[in-house]
Amino acid sequence: MAEVKEFKLPDLGEGLTEAEVVRWLVEVGEAVAVDQPVVEVETAKAMVEVPCPYGGVVTARYGEEGEELAVGAPLLTVAVGAGTPAPGRGSGSPGPGSGDLAGVVAEAAGADVEAAEAGGAGETSGAVLVGYGTGAPPARRRRVRPASHTPGGAVDGPAPAAAAGPVGGVPSGYGRHAVTPDAAVRQNGSAPAAGPVPVISPLVRRLARQNGVELRTLTGSGPDGLILRADVERAIGAAAAPAEQPAAASAADGEVRIALRGLRGVVADKMSRSRREIPEATCWVDADATELLAARRAMNAAGGPDAPKISLLAVLARICTAALARFPELNARVDTEAREIVRLERLHLGFAAQTDRGLVVPVVRDAHTRGAESLSEELARLTGSARAGTLTPGELTGSTFTLNNYGVFGVDGSTPIINHPEAAMLGVGRIVPKPWVHEGELAVRHVTQLSLTFDHRVCDGGVAGGFLRYVADCVEQPAVLLRGI
Repeated sequence: MAEVKEFKLPDLGEGLTEAEVVRWLVEVGEAVAVDQPVVEVETAKAMVEVPCPYGGVVTARYGEEGEELAVGAPLLTVAVGAGTPAPGRGSGSPGPGSGDLAGVVAEAAGADVEAAEAGGAGETSGAVLVGYGTGAPPARRRRVRPASHTPGGAVDGPAPAAAAGPVGGVPSGYGRHAVTPDAAVRQNGSAPAAGPVPVISPLVRRLARQNGVELRTLTGSGPDGLILRADVERAIGAAAAPAEQPAAASAADGEVRIALRGLRGVVADKMSRSRREIPEATCWVDADATELLAARRAMNAAGGPDAPKISLLAVLARICTAALARFPELNARVDTEAREIVRLERLHLGFAAQTDRGLVVPVVRDAHTRGAESLSEELARLTGSARAGTLTPGELTGSTFTLNNYGVFGVDGSTPIINHPEAAMLGVGRIVPKPWVHEGELAVRHVTQLSLTFDHRVCDGGVAGGFLRYVADCVEQPAVLLRGI
């Protein structure tokens, strides 16, 4: 008998405690190879394909598409060594020596069901804890027994003959109890259409779920009937129109509750920790950016009409890397348990990016090794991935210093909260024409406000002021950068 191993949802990144199952990439009964992606999940930060560390036959899946699972909850079980694909073979193609595949799956599935039924209220190997987040009391965790997966949903008990899985009548999956077709009719007034829902974006799925919109009842306006965000928003508006009076009455009661979960919950926890632990201080200075804008125009002109344009953010990032080379005290973190300041040799530059899902901080790794052109390309790539929701956990964690261009919001200044556990954050306000004394005469110049929020444990005001003054000098006179090249 092959050994059945359970694969649990791994930790997908700093501060993430749960993920939503977006799409299963394997079926029960399929053979998988080591490190083959088996499920696509969406965290509060990005969409991720999760690889399985075992090779063998999938005997059970836990969690339906659209369901949130906690980190550490079971994802699937694998009969290790049974039907493992040979190198180069695809998923679902058993290799030589697979043996009685149906028997392996049925035996493993039966063992899971038997364990779940025998365990009652106690902990068993077949039980799955789902539907809870960080800090949820044990009493609120829901135990889910394996259930057969049918086209209409999952139901308790043995699988009907018509619901046979891909191999020898084996059920095709296990997971949380799903709504049956009859229940769907009772809830929505009509039976949902059969077949897959034509929707790709997990953001659209989330928006529909949060507002009670049944995607199967919508007609998509995208290519080939694809359901777009605008389609869901129209459905939400139509549903809300008859209920305007009750909504107003509810607002009059003075309470609207918004759950701190997902991305907003992660941000809230991180910012609260930063404020609790870091004694931060902020200094700022106005700088004449007229010459910086001229230098950027010259750099792009020198590259020719077909060369990629260097962004202003990339030029500011290059100034940051030069300033941190002069003031390495700010590329650091504090080990509170050891009561030590940890200075870092490598600079991983985070930058704040606003997306439809909220504020995220993608990371340019080894930014100190890149020139302005390389920084511009990487910043553009990461920004595009952030807006598409496809950043990997590795692209969202590990920053050692953050650049925050809040000028894009049309504001001049800010005192940002440090991105824990970093030691500092540089903020850049909008660049606007202002009256300015230039070479002894009043002139209209393009001026910006620079601010530095820093951890007062890692340095004093002299270092912070020196860093900010060097950045301002580079903004006012880009030739200052040439001294370090």
